[in-house]
Amino acid sequence: MILKNVARPLTICTLLATLALTACSAPDAGSAPSSSPATSAATSAAAASPSKSSGLWGDFPTAAEACAEISEQATGSTLLPLTAAQSTAAELEQAKAELNRAAERAPESIKADFTALSQTAIAGIKDQTVFSSGKLQDAMTPVQGWLAANCT
Repeated sequence: MILKNVARPLTICTLLATLALTACSAPDAGSAPSSSPATSAATSAAAASPSKSSGLWGDFPTAAEACAEISEQATGSTLLPLTAAQSTAAELEQAKAELNRAAERAPESIKADFTALSQTAIAGIKDQTVFSSGKLQDAMTPVQGWLAANCT
C-alpha cells in the first residue's frame, strides 16, 4: 500500500519531468517572448510595477539562458519530493532556494505562473496530495505553454 502511494507521485513526476525537458531548446536571442492567454492577465498586472526582472528575458541576459534555467527548475520542481526523501536537509533547502531564485529572475510574462509553480511544488514536499491531485500538473501547464511558445 505504501509503495503504491509513493509510486503514483513518482510516476507523475517522471512524466512531468519528461514533458518539461522537451522544451529545452531556445529561440534566437533577438526574438521576443510571447505570452499565453492564461498568463496575459498576470502579465498585465506584473507590468504595472517594475521589478528586478523587467527586461525582455527577466534577469537573464539571453533567451537561451532564460529557457534553460526555467526548464531546468520546472523539471526540478517535479522532483522535490524525491529530493526531500533522498537528500540532506541542506541539499533540499538549496533546491528550494534555486527554484525561488529562478522565479525571481523569470521574465514578467511567466513570473506569476512560475512563482505559483514553485510555491505549489514546495508545498508538495509536506503534502503529497499536491502531486496526486493534479495541483502540480495544473501549475505546470502555463509554464510548459510559455516554454513551448518561447523556447522552441
